[in-house]
Formats: sequence, C-alpha cells, structure tokens
Amino acid sequence: MNELIFLVEEAPEGGFTARALGVSIFTQAETEEELKANVREAAECFYGDEQAPKIIRLHFVREEVLAA
Repeated sequence: MNELIFLVEEAPEGGFTARALGVSIFTQAETEEELKANVREAAECFYGDEQAPKIIRLHFVREEVLAA
C-alpha cells in the first residue's frame, strides 16, 4: 500500500476524529496539528515493522445545516 486515507470529521464535543479507510485505525485530537501527529503515530503503531504507506492523506468532511 502506497497511500493511506483518513476521513476527518469535527467531533460534536469539539476537536477532530480521523478514521482510516480500509484498515482499522482511529484517532482523535483537539487541534489539526495534534491530529496530524496522532495520525502519523497511529499509522506507525498499526504497521509496525511492515511497510507503512509512503503517503497519508487527510480528507476533511464538514457538515453544515442551513435553515430553509
């Protein structure tokens, strides 16, 4: 695997959650900078000595509700 994609969403209680697509990796953080560090650490822990992906992509999703 050359690339790992995380779906990033704003958490209802504040901060962010990130869930990897296709593998069981989940992390959370209060800020975007902290989230980036946590994502890297979570990927390193998951893959261990195996070949970790060379690219980690964060896909930010934001939901907005508009009054009609």
